[in-house]
Amino acid sequence: MDKTLNPSSATADVPAASCCGSACGTVSLTPAPAEHVQPGLHRYRIANMDCASEESEIRQALEPVAGVKQLRFDLGQRTVSMAAEPAELAAAIAAIERIGYKPVPLDAPRASAPGEHEDGDGHDHDHVESGLPRLIGALAVAVAAEAVAFFAPETALLKGVQMLLAALAIFLAGFGTYQKGLLALKAGRLNINALMTVAVTGAFVIGQWPEAAMVMALYAIAELIEARAVDRARNAIKSLLDLAPQDAEVQQAGGQWQRMPTAAVAVGAVVRLRPGERVPLDGVVTAGSSAIDQAPVTGESVPVDKTVGDDVFAGTINQNAALEFRVTALATDSTLARIIHAVEEAQATRAPTQRFVDRFAAIYTPGVFVLAMAVALLMPWLMGWTWMEAVYKALVLLVIACPCALVISTPVTVVSGLAAAARRGILIKGGVYLEQARSLKAVALDKTGTITAGKPKLVDVQIVRDGADRAVVAHAALSIAGRSDHPVSKAIAAGLAAEASASEVAEFAAIVGRGVQAQVNQMPYVLGNHRWIEERGQCSPAIEALLKQHEEAGRTVTLLADDAGVLALFAVADTIKPSSRAAVAELQTMGVTPVMLTGDNQATAEAIAREAGIAQVRGNLLPQDKLEAITEMQTRYGPAAMTGDGINDAPALAKADIGFAMGGAGTHTAMEAADVVVMNDDLQRLPETIRLSRRTHAVLWQNISLALGIKAVFLVAAVFGNASMWMAVFADMGASLLVVFNGLRLLRSKASS
Repeated sequence: MDKTLNPSSATADVPAASCCGSACGTVSLTPAPAEHVQPGLHRYRIANMDCASEESEIRQALEPVAGVKQLRFDLGQRTVSMAAEPAELAAAIAAIERIGYKPVPLDAPRASAPGEHEDGDGHDHDHVESGLPRLIGALAVAVAAEAVAFFAPETALLKGVQMLLAALAIFLAGFGTYQKGLLALKAGRLNINALMTVAVTGAFVIGQWPEAAMVMALYAIAELIEARAVDRARNAIKSLLDLAPQDAEVQQAGGQWQRMPTAAVAVGAVVRLRPGERVPLDGVVTAGSSAIDQAPVTGESVPVDKTVGDDVFAGTINQNAALEFRVTALATDSTLARIIHAVEEAQATRAPTQRFVDRFAAIYTPGVFVLAMAVALLMPWLMGWTWMEAVYKALVLLVIACPCALVISTPVTVVSGLAAAARRGILIKGGVYLEQARSLKAVALDKTGTITAGKPKLVDVQIVRDGADRAVVAHAALSIAGRSDHPVSKAIAAGLAAEASASEVAEFAAIVGRGVQAQVNQMPYVLGNHRWIEERGQCSPAIEALLKQHEEAGRTVTLLADDAGVLALFAVADTIKPSSRAAVAELQTMGVTPVMLTGDNQATAEAIAREAGIAQVRGNLLPQDKLEAITEMQTRYGPAAMTGDGINDAPALAKADIGFAMGGAGTHTAMEAADVVVMNDDLQRLPETIRLSRRTHAVLWQNISLALGIKAVFLVAAVFGNASMWMAVFADMGASLLVVFNGLRLLRSKASS
């Protein structure tokens, strides 16, 4: 399975028959901040690009244009970005304009089109969102037209009044729909605007003026309600943008403090943070100690104590004391910014159910259009209906035919699931992974940092070579370990810091799966695991006995050796996280088999596994061994996930059906390698993800059943019963509202859900 995230092409297969109401336009629920657009891309705003089907039309129009690269769409802001040379860019703009769209450079001033305005967040709304009073006025005028038709006698004057009232109601509520409908019909597209235009025009032609007005007014009001409901899901993620402050108190060259925009703060600057303030940028604490509420980023419910040397993340909240920290990432590259960007890209990917619905809608809408034509042309011959009666029923079918409820049901549900996960500190990189997690049968778990805390401590130092000077040994080990980022090396360095001092090393190198090597005072040393010492031919029965003793106690042993042999061993112990045992038990209850895969020796791995409740353990694994183990698990159990740190486990993360990265806060590699990033290292987020996936899948099929079931009932009623056009609008938009609100229920997902 190709798991590369490619938002620029993720929606290329969306059929042109999908819905095009305003609410569909908000399916791209999070506007991408301008800073996420790559340099060299030209951004254009297309005011009447509302939904995925219109995006698909623009893609098709640009296919013959050579030289267009990096095509990206943001339906939430109605923008398209592309890279091309000036000549090709002009040809691309001309191709878009030929199909009825008007691209406007994003930095160019523009006048609002008739019936549209821009709200405070920069998001445009057409006639559907032009204000509830106007739509209520349109409905009142439509009701007046119905009243005149029902109560007043049939006279030419009153018929004229009906016609004028109906025309006014349609103008107030649906002029924009008419414009889009005519454009769609001209291009041969069957979307909701085209269907509504045909239906309302047909009603006028056969003299059903009040009903045509009522249809348009009800459609506009229902669509407004639907769009506002969908905005809840959009704002659930968009609210992340407001977590980080827009300015920071930065130390100047002369030592004074000055507030300045976070966008202008450089890496390396020192920022002061007062109690109660939000952290404006990522950084490392340089002065002070305080508790930080990291729930907005990692989902942790308990504040985390921070002191000098600890990381802080933009958007988190300082609790009780002043801090100073050195900025480690620009505002556009903070952990929070990368979370938002990753969620935006996740929304661009299409889950399997979404692709199924899109393909179905591409067949469904033309099929019902053909059915409506058959009713209009054949029923007078087959059923003895009048021509007016047959045409009217055909128009009712056209209104019912809109696939809006069906098409909008899946993206709203998926984005609600993504938002619910993000609130819990689970960053899922696409709807495909949200939906597939429910099918997992096995989960491979790395040991260090996943099951254990990942912060081992040095518990024992043993000099192996007779006559070796402990001070020299400690100095060499500290100097080499201090250069490594591996948790075991860090534990050794921290444990030896009290008895030795480090010096510069030469020719330092990390050997994957074995350890590190360097020269200290011009003497070559290796600091490595049991396997490496054996490969060097430096193991002995005495050393083996010592190793066995420590390994049976669940300790990780690292050996320091020079060219003559082993000098000393360092025993490091890591403890499992408090949540690991509960998470493993929950996975087993859900029918998911946990398997530990680790590079540590088998004895150490088994000791930790027993404590965590894991029955299957494989130790002494190199990265390629973990890759092979994942393949074996997929063959034996079925869909399998890998959980690791996103660096040494990268091959296995890529091979697994879903890769979970632990410790994602601030880790670029983890975010890039995995499909799901657990921001707070809590293993319980795995069963939470699987539960959320199962719930999302259930809601998706509830929505599909609701949408199709309601339409089936009204289609039968339209052909054989007395369904009217305004009832058809209720059926269409009522179904849309039902599936939207049902999908939004996922936003309330909690850990216990």
